Amino acid sequence: MKNKLKWPLKREKTALLVIDMQNDFVLENAIMEVKEAKKQVPKIKSLIAKCRELEIPVIYTIHETDPTLCALEIVAFPHLKNAGMRKGTKGVEVIDDLKPNPDEKVVRKHRFSAFYQTDLELFIRNIKANSAIDTLIICGTVTHICCESTARDAFYRDFKVVFGTDICSVDCPDIQAATIKNMEIFGSNLDCATILKALENGIG
Repeated sequence: MKNKLKWPLKREKTALLVIDMQNDFVLENAIMEVKEAKKQVPKIKSLIAKCRELEIPVIYTIHETDPTLCALEIVAFPHLKNAGMRKGTKGVEVIDDLKPNPDEKVVRKHRFSAFYQTDLELFIRNIKANSAIDTLIICGTVTHICCESTARDAFYRDFKVVFGTDICSVDCPDIQAATIKNMEIFGSNLDCATILKALENGIG
């Protein structure tokens, strides 16, 4: 795992994506609980705070299942057939510790990638009139599913990807390591402390 930027990190061209840090994933005994996600909340919270301080856009995603829109996902996760990850429920809300500000974008998605059939790309392209966003920091859960899918799609759209190695979560260390290894192709792998330092300095 490399912990080095491949390019300068310019804060005025950067946005933070907080992937699916919602109750159904993070809370204890939740239907899709990722135990590691809860452990990473303090680091993600500090990163969100730093981005807000530096006026770096913070964008959230929440994942919603719907048997009529994503039947294959229900087949893959049959325990979601009748409950969990449903629009309008408490489960799909971002956890209280990481709540979006009223003016921050929340993307509701029905597939693993936050770019698939959403307005995320359009929003990012138009978020700043004078300084186009070209770099996305990715944190959240689950590392090898929604975080990786979003990171790959960001790369395909010519965004520079910073993948948070200790702020993307899955409960299997082997999967975490394998995904981070894959992400070396699609972006820069950095731990939270290194991201914070780079943002503070405004450089790579």
